[in-house]
Amino acid sequence: MTHRIFVINPGSTSTKLSLFHDEKQILSEQIHHSLDQLKEFSTIIDQYHFRKETIEQFINKRKLPLTSLSVVVGRGGLLHPVPSGTFRVNNRMVEDLTAARYGEHASNLGALLAKGLADPLQIPAYIVDPVVIDELDNVSRIAGHPEFERLSLFHALNQKAAAREAASRIGKQYDEANIIVAHLGGGISVGLHKNGRVVDVNNALDGDGPFSPERTGTVPAGQLVEICFKGKYSHDQIRRILKGEGGMVSYLGTNSTKEVVERIEAGDSKAELIYMAMAYQIAKQIMSLFPGADSNIDAVVLTGGIVHDERYMVSWIKQMLGRGVCIVVIPGEMEQKALALGALRVLLGEEASQEYR
Repeated sequence: MTHRIFVINPGSTSTKLSLFHDEKQILSEQIHHSLDQLKEFSTIIDQYHFRKETIEQFINKRKLPLTSLSVVVGRGGLLHPVPSGTFRVNNRMVEDLTAARYGEHASNLGALLAKGLADPLQIPAYIVDPVVIDELDNVSRIAGHPEFERLSLFHALNQKAAAREAASRIGKQYDEANIIVAHLGGGISVGLHKNGRVVDVNNALDGDGPFSPERTGTVPAGQLVEICFKGKYSHDQIRRILKGEGGMVSYLGTNSTKEVVERIEAGDSKAELIYMAMAYQIAKQIMSLFPGADSNIDAVVLTGGIVHDERYMVSWIKQMLGRGVCIVVIPGEMEQKALALGALRVLLGEEASQEYR
């Protein structure tokens, strides 16, 4: 029996849709939404009907037989912390996402859109490995003062998929390997996957860890305190400095690594310095996780959009980590396939779906 899986992955300015027959992707399309289309919506949740109509137009255009679908799976959004796995979209999840109880993000629409399509068909709707997966070891939570706690917010979906792929490539089971995954995109997260659990990872949502194309990363604490109380910046402006207007874009005026590479090749020494500094911080973050597995690391995975740049970013990180480290390079992201496979594992009885409570 072939399981037909429809995948919905909403991003900030796009909706990516895919159809899988078991693990094979049959079709996929990324539908872009202009800023003019989105500016009329004051909140993310207000976009629901607009995005749903977009999906329905796609289905009608492709003449997809919805009655043949086995399941609809959406990208998971900002919920309370949960373990990894596949979750059934239930009313509690819908309530939390609709109210944006744990924050606003385009991914909040994934579960809602999946349920909206699945319910009339009387088939299940799932999410898989949302960004709020929390499998941290207790020692990883300690931040240095009781007023603070390290949180687990990262590119869980792609990290888990990349770690499973890397484990397969080196001949190991995911839950028997120690793998460090560095997801390099607009945000950067670096996680230690120890025997199937992400026991340590930087909070990429708030921009902790290495600086990225748009995020400042971990900054000198004393200097951060000073600018917060000088009266020059508001609370919202500080937030934008840390996330959205920080990192590479603050130094070079662009968040495009492709443009930065072009500037480097044209002889721009500042562009090269900033880009190399980002590689350096990524390498430092990777090496900082080695003690979490007693330095017994089976592989380091480089994944995400920036990893398409093998000439500079990948080669610099490889050089900084040294020849003794097994490095697996997986450019781009595997989100669509990861969502489909998460649902498929449940359909095949390989794992049970979980209930969001």
